[in-house]
Amino acid sequence: MSVRSAITNVSAHLRARAGETPERVAVRASDGTETRFAALEARVDALAHGLLECGFAPGDRACLFVRPGVELIALTHALFRIGVIPVLIDPGMGRRSLLGCVERVAPRGLIGIPTVHVARLLFPRAFRSVELNVTVGRRLAWGGASLARVERNGRARGRFELEERGADAPAAILFTSGSTGPAKGVEYTHANFLAQLDALRALYDLSPGEVDVACFPLFALFDNALGMTSVFPDLDPSRPAQCDPAKVFAAVESNGATFTFGSPAIWQRVAPWAHANGRRFSTLRRLTIAGAPVAPALIESLRALLPEGGDVHTPYGATESLPVTSIAGAEVCGPLRASIEGGAGTCVGRTVPGLELALVRITDERIASWSDDLRVPVGAPGEVCVRGPVVTPAYFGDALATERAKIRDPRGGVWHRMGDIGALDPEGRLWLHGRKSHRIETADGMLLPVPIENVYRTVPGVRRVALVGVGARGSERPLLVIEPEANQDRAELERRVRAHRRDLELVRTVTEIAFHPSFPVDVRHNAKIRREDLKRWAESERS
Repeated sequence: MSVRSAITNVSAHLRARAGETPERVAVRASDGTETRFAALEARVDALAHGLLECGFAPGDRACLFVRPGVELIALTHALFRIGVIPVLIDPGMGRRSLLGCVERVAPRGLIGIPTVHVARLLFPRAFRSVELNVTVGRRLAWGGASLARVERNGRARGRFELEERGADAPAAILFTSGSTGPAKGVEYTHANFLAQLDALRALYDLSPGEVDVACFPLFALFDNALGMTSVFPDLDPSRPAQCDPAKVFAAVESNGATFTFGSPAIWQRVAPWAHANGRRFSTLRRLTIAGAPVAPALIESLRALLPEGGDVHTPYGATESLPVTSIAGAEVCGPLRASIEGGAGTCVGRTVPGLELALVRITDERIASWSDDLRVPVGAPGEVCVRGPVVTPAYFGDALATERAKIRDPRGGVWHRMGDIGALDPEGRLWLHGRKSHRIETADGMLLPVPIENVYRTVPGVRRVALVGVGARGSERPLLVIEPEANQDRAELERRVRAHRRDLELVRTVTEIAFHPSFPVDVRHNAKIRREDLKRWAESERS
C-alpha cells in the first residue's frame, strides 16, 4: 500500500485498524453474529477483487441497496478500494422519489437485496443505465452475480492494493432525504470523509476499542475506520419512531456501548420507557442526537439515565456538511434552557475545529462569489454558511442546485449555504431560528418558526408544534399547528396554549391555532416536520 493511498483513500483506515487489532470485534449484528477486524478486512479485499472481475471499473457509479449490517460496511469499503463510487439513497423516501434519484444518477452497477432487483424489472426506465447486477441474498432469474459468488471468486486473490485516487476525487454520492425539498445527490470526496473522521474523533474523543450502537446505520461507516465496534440494533432504520425502546436499551446495555447516535424519534421512546422501568445506562458516555431540533426536556430526561461523566450531545449539520457545530447537554440544560424555552431559538453550540462559519444576509437569490460584505452583525439573523474540509463541493448532475447552494470563494473552495436562518451570540454560539424556506412573510414583517415553537413545546399535552404561514407570501397569517398528546381534551389544551407565556411579546403574533392528528415527518429521522405539507393542509382546511 503506497503512502499516497494511505492518505487519500478512506478505506486505508480500516486496513490500519485491522492490522493493529485483528481480533477485535468490528461488527455485531442484532442476532449476535460477530465479524472481527481481520475477517472484515479479508472480506473487503475479496469483494474488491470479485467486483473488478465482474466488470466494475474505477469511476463507475454503483447504487448500493443493502440492509444495515456487515454487508453494508464491507461493500462500501470494497467500492472505495477499487475506485467505484457507491450511491446511497434512502429507500424510505417513497417509490417515485427513489426511482427518480436512480434515474438521475444513472449508475452502471446495482448491488442490492432481491426486492431491489424485482424493482429493476418492474421499472426498467429508472434502471436503464445499469449494466452490472449483484444480488445480496438469493438470486433468481434476473441475471447477474450473487454476492456470495463475487466474494468466493475474489477470496483466492489475497490482499488488494488500494486504488489510488486523489483526495478531491469523487468517493461517494449520498442523497439527501428530500425532507426540505427534492432529494439531491451530494458528491463526497475522500478528503471530505477523512475530515469528518478527524472532526468526530476530536469532538467526542472517540478512540479504538469503543462500542457504538449505530441507530443511524450510515454512522457505522465511520466506526471501523476509527477502530470502534459497530453494533446494529434491532430496529427499522426507515421507521425510527416505531422502534421498540426495550430492544434499543438492551442493545446499548448488553454490548457495553460507550457511544450511540440516533434520531430524536428513537430517544423520545427510549427515555420514558427507561424511566418507567427504573433502568439506567451503565457504560454509555456519549449519547448523540441529530436530525431535528431537540427539546431541552428530552436532553435532561436522557442525561438522568447516563452514568456519572456521561452527557448528551446534539450536533448540527446536513448531508452536505457534517458536523458544523455541537453542544453538550450540560450547557443546554444549564443556563441556556430558559433562553431556549423563552423564544431565543435553538442553541446548537460552537463551530467545530477547522470549519469557518458565517451568517449572511437573507436572500433567495444565488450568490456567485464570496465577499465579507455578505456577513451580518453578531446577534442579527442571517443564513448559515460554512466553509472547510467537511463541506462537500457539489450536487451530482444538478448544476442549478449547486449554484443555489454554493458560493465560490476567491481564496479557494466553496461556502455551503445551509438553508437555515440563525444568529450568533457574543460567545460564538449558533442559535437556529428555522429553515429559510419556512420563514413566514407577513404584512408586518418576517417571522421565524423555531423560537415561537420552542415556547409552546413546553405546554403540557403538546406532542409537536409547528408555526406555518397561511396565504400568499408577503401577506401570510401565522398559524400555530398543534399535534396533541393522546387523550387530550382539545378545548382545554387550546386554553392552556393561549394562556402560555403571554408575557413574551414574541407569542402575541400568534392568534390562530389549529390541531392536526399526526404531523407529516421526514423518512430518515421521523423527526423533521414537513411544514410544506402542513401549510397545504392548513390552507385547504381554511379554503
